[in-house]
Amino acid sequence: MTGHDAQPDDALVTSTPVGTRRRFFAWVTKIAMGVIGVGLAVPLISYAVAPALKRRESSWNEIGPIDQLPAGEPEQLEFVNSVKDGWRTASVKKVVWAIKQPAGSVVVFSPICPHLGCGFRWDSDDKKFKCPCHGSVYDVTGKVLDGPAPRPLDVLPSKVEQGRLWVTYKQYKSGLDRPVEL
Repeated sequence: MTGHDAQPDDALVTSTPVGTRRRFFAWVTKIAMGVIGVGLAVPLISYAVAPALKRRESSWNEIGPIDQLPAGEPEQLEFVNSVKDGWRTASVKKVVWAIKQPAGSVVVFSPICPHLGCGFRWDSDDKKFKCPCHGSVYDVTGKVLDGPAPRPLDVLPSKVEQGRLWVTYKQYKSGLDRPVEL
């Protein structure tokens, strides 16, 4: 046999062991980097996403003095509502319907028809709220008198302090038989 044909002896063949120290440290380093990455990613993601998932905060809005409201007659009142949505704060002009009761308390209705979300108006001749979109009709207490409306007018949270009316403006889903806040 020549030198070219010689087969190496089994004793001379070297191989690396399956579990080397280098492979172990690479594995431990990857796990440590993953744990640190997740530990940093969770607070960062929650900081960025949480405000977008948080419900809008409703606050009390001052509408004005109640002594100017006529008793038993609905009055459309405007006010500026500041809404904080995520990082953004917006000021929006809103309208509500307020009715001063004979006892002095005030009932405040959302200006949105519960049927499909149209705006309704007070018809002083008929003494009824009327929605021009689909013909829903409500009495002065908000009760449905006619039309496809599935529920009475939505009553907004309100209070009277020192002769001034305060309202928390909320929006409700249309078309449902019970009020569900958006």
